[in-house]
Amino acid sequence: MVVSGLTIRAMTEADRTAVGLVGFAAWTSSSAFDDAYLDPVVIERVRGEFESFAAETQCDIAIAEIDGALAGWGARAGAPDYISDIWIDPAFQGRGIGRVLVEHFLDEMRSSGISIAKIATHARNVNAIRLYERCGFGIVWRGAQWSEPMQVELQKVRLERDL
Repeated sequence: MVVSGLTIRAMTEADRTAVGLVGFAAWTSSSAFDDAYLDPVVIERVRGEFESFAAETQCDIAIAEIDGALAGWGARAGAPDYISDIWIDPAFQGRGIGRVLVEHFLDEMRSSGISIAKIATHARNVNAIRLYERCGFGIVWRGAQWSEPMQVELQKVRLERDL
């Protein structure tokens, strides 16, 4: 997929603050969470998690830039076969950036000899689920999972695809 003006590159130290801000903005724009998750205390926990993740992580983070603006990012934190994060700035959503980031990580996994890619999201995040299914993933698990950052139980789905 070609997105006009889009560049995918590795995160630099100068990107860390913007990565946290974009992740949090994307999270707050999601309709996946019901009111129970949007308690001000939970929101502040999540904001802090995005800030600390962006500031401290050493994992593989790919930045999606459009004409010099940070439009979104993705990460592979944890297991090498797992895409842990795809976050698109609300102003750039719906342009195919998420798909380009997913494909970027799938290419990296293939190059590393990984045979199965994994990803997860909130069970009510229908836009993310549709994106991942269009990228060849299928749901392999649905259930409740404790969110340490939010301190609440979330309904999650895990998806996998062969590479």
